[in-house]
Amino acid sequence: MLITEFWLKFNNGAETLQLPVNPDTISVTSTHGYTDINVTNLGEYTVIGGGQLREYSLSSFFPRDHNTSFCAVPSLVEPYECVATIERWQRSGKPVRFIVTGTPINIAVTIRNFEYGERGGEPGDVYFTLDLKEYVFITVAKKGDNSAVSGSASVTMPKLAAARPSTRETPKSYTVKSGDSLFKIAAKVYGKGDDWRKIYEKNKKVIGANPNAIKPGQKLVIPS
Repeated sequence: MLITEFWLKFNNGAETLQLPVNPDTISVTSTHGYTDINVTNLGEYTVIGGGQLREYSLSSFFPRDHNTSFCAVPSLVEPYECVATIERWQRSGKPVRFIVTGTPINIAVTIRNFEYGERGGEPGDVYFTLDLKEYVFITVAKKGDNSAVSGSASVTMPKLAAARPSTRETPKSYTVKSGDSLFKIAAKVYGKGDDWRKIYEKNKKVIGANPNAIKPGQKLVIPS
């Protein structure tokens, strides 16, 4: 039977970390850039932009004690050693490789958010949430240089135009639907999932202590 493994690899595989307990679920957000514009006498029309980088969110824990019923590894690394490794990679300013065996997920990512802590009644186990975003390597081509770099995008950098003001209108509230997560909701209302914490902080009394525990039908206040 094929067993799925979750890996993070750093510095071209010089350092690796397999998640000792597989996440129950992994949330993948794939969005496309759109801008809605209102023009006098013409009404509203949409400017279609390019595809945006995928974002991944997962939660699991680093157990203190090995248990064959849920551990995906034969032996454990001390939980806070795993925490220190991920934080060091996050601070390095370099991407890591995220791999889920048996799936197409084998990509470079940046660690956007890493939250962890212990729970009462389970001393020594460290629970965490990890938010990752796809990373694309860019090689700026010199003038007259048509060579390509394997695994990279070769581009000629255009002159930057003045940024247009955002025309996105943020709704004042949002009713949770089946399959929603705070990350997905933030991507819908703000255009980027990384702003999910703003929604959580505003609605802690409704959601509770676990930001992953939102329920269909809950009405959330959306801060501007």
